[in-house]
Amino acid sequence: MTFESFFQAQSFLLWATFIIALVMGAVVNKTNFCTMGAVSDAVNMGDMGRMRAWFLAIAVAMLGVTVLEFMGLLNPGDSFPPYRANQLIWAENILGGLIFGVGMTLASGCGNKTLIRIGGGNLKSIVVLLIIGVIAFYMVNPFPGSDQTLMSVLFYDWIRPLALTLTTPQDLGSVAMGKDAAGGRMVIGLVLGLLLLVFVFKSADFRSSFDNILGGLVVGLAVLAAWYVSANVAVDLDGEMHSLSGYVKQWDFLADSAAGKPADSRPLSTQSFTFINPMGQTLGYAAAGFKSTLLTFGVMALFGVIAGSLLWSLISRSFRIEWFVNFKDFITHVIGAILMGFGGVLAMGCTIGQGITGTSTLAIGSFLALGAIILGSALTMKVQYYKLVYEDEASFSKALLTGLVDLKLLPERLRKLEAV
Repeated sequence: MTFESFFQAQSFLLWATFIIALVMGAVVNKTNFCTMGAVSDAVNMGDMGRMRAWFLAIAVAMLGVTVLEFMGLLNPGDSFPPYRANQLIWAENILGGLIFGVGMTLASGCGNKTLIRIGGGNLKSIVVLLIIGVIAFYMVNPFPGSDQTLMSVLFYDWIRPLALTLTTPQDLGSVAMGKDAAGGRMVIGLVLGLLLLVFVFKSADFRSSFDNILGGLVVGLAVLAAWYVSANVAVDLDGEMHSLSGYVKQWDFLADSAAGKPADSRPLSTQSFTFINPMGQTLGYAAAGFKSTLLTFGVMALFGVIAGSLLWSLISRSFRIEWFVNFKDFITHVIGAILMGFGGVLAMGCTIGQGITGTSTLAIGSFLALGAIILGSALTMKVQYYKLVYEDEASFSKALLTGLVDLKLLPERLRKLEAV
């Protein structure tokens, strides 16, 4: 996918991203693919159908990335965000994942689900999107007239020193095999991906569920397609190939003028879908008067998912305007959105960004974030459930301890409430 000018190549990337995201948005709406719903079904009903669909998406993306990288068609080591960085920010991955998991449960869905619900007419999710966008933007961008961000003020000084600097990239292949990282990635990626497929399809109920299979396949393939497109769009200048991010870095030498130069080269790097940071990017894009220099992969992905969900809502006649039931519902969603904004940036991704895109690179931090997100969400659901059933008898501490016992994280003797 080579083009004679930077603007042709950039336009192709942005529109291809939009189309892939549109398809994903429509199918996610149609199949009710939902990562928070997957956790809820498993925790509250013992139904693993949507969880298997999520794992199917992970398997498809992981196997695809493994093969593409082996063929030399993809290098996730240069991705944005840098999933395979040799600095393992394990504390941020875990804390951010836990916070995000709690937040998405309170706000009725993860970042992707928020966009899907907006496309379906849910006005509550617009409020959630705006709050996440503000926090995500100021987590990485300084306050007006300052050089401080939310990250630097609240987290950086105490949490970043906990990071581990590895001698290799943090993907499992590099950590396990060292010099033979490529072979390690190939073996580990194929083994993990195939094991996930075995787990997913050993269930007869799942094999008979068209929607779950379709949702998992399409989400996984969409993540893979975005990886492939973003990695292979290039500018051909008299036989010399330049990636889009590389072109921007050399803009003064390669371009005729400064007109149209993107504000940042990093969002033009190899990447795939994630939705929390792009919500901040979209806020910045809108606040700046929709300047083309701020239009990124992430912004187009966000628009594409909403458009796809809206398209399916109209086709299926399921579009419904929905607002907050009461003030408590409003406060709950606001708190959830705030937590998602902080947690998603700290963890460096959401249920899609780390849970599928990140894990497809075999990055250790992505697996940590994924586990923390699931734990945070599951524990929140347990606390909510016990508070609902036992009402005043169930203090937060009692519900929390009992939830931890139910999840096999504490011994049975610490149970404070009877299991229900």
